[in-house]
Amino acid sequence: MSTPPRRAPGRAIRPLRPGRFLLGLLLVAVPLLLALLGPLLAGEPGPRAASFTLGGGHWAGTDFVGRDVWRQVLLGGRTVVLTALCATALAYAVALPLGLAAALTHRRRLEDLLMRPLDVLLAIPSLLLILLVAAVFSPGTVGLALLVALVNIPDAARIIRATAAEAAARPAVEALRMQGESWWRMAVGYVGRSALRTLAADAGTRLTGVLYLVATAAFLGVGVAPDAADWAVMVDRNRTGLFVQPWAVVLPAVLIVALTMGTNLLFDAALTGRARRRTPLRALPRPRKEKHA
Repeated sequence: MSTPPRRAPGRAIRPLRPGRFLLGLLLVAVPLLLALLGPLLAGEPGPRAASFTLGGGHWAGTDFVGRDVWRQVLLGGRTVVLTALCATALAYAVALPLGLAAALTHRRRLEDLLMRPLDVLLAIPSLLLILLVAAVFSPGTVGLALLVALVNIPDAARIIRATAAEAAARPAVEALRMQGESWWRMAVGYVGRSALRTLAADAGTRLTGVLYLVATAAFLGVGVAPDAADWAVMVDRNRTGLFVQPWAVVLPAVLIVALTMGTNLLFDAALTGRARRRTPLRALPRPRKEKHA
């Protein structure tokens, strides 16, 4: 009877457990579905009741002005989710070409021209910059997305540049350059693909930070009206009745936390699974059978 090959010590890898992925998917799916489909299910507003009360046809109670909390939850997620997604996409749309260009260029002056202005923005705290701009202008939802994208561009560009610089220094890039390949082929076809795993991990973390930044800005009244149907605004405006009618604060807060936690879990599970699939397993030679007399 043949002996199965033994795996090298320290190289054994357990199969990826789907628990983390399923938990992340569940945590993301609930707030996403409420944000995207909630306005279609909210229906017409009913008559207002007393502030911070339970019952009376309002299973989640009423908010600070007597509106139905569940209806406000259904209406309040789309702004937070879409603003965060758009801000993250805009930040990478600007940071990705800047970081790749800085990593691939051999001209020090061009690299300084691309990266040094971003260092100035990086030195200013993100929330402080948003509040300073909001004190001069009155940004709406689109303006808030642009501001959040702006404060995320410097950090994202530096991470992309640092990640791409290692791949850009490889002999393969020099060979592509000597063959006359286009900048797009080198930057996206090789360097971008080499840095894809790091950028995916950064995207998951950055989306979480953007969600918190958007929620904090809305909590402070930037980009949304004080009585708007928004999860962050609901937490802010209803916190005075937390111990009287907690659902007006707990429901939107839990949905924001679930969205951020689920996003991180999904990215962690996807990246861990990909790393495990790529890790080679070396088999040791089969032990020889000793013949006994």
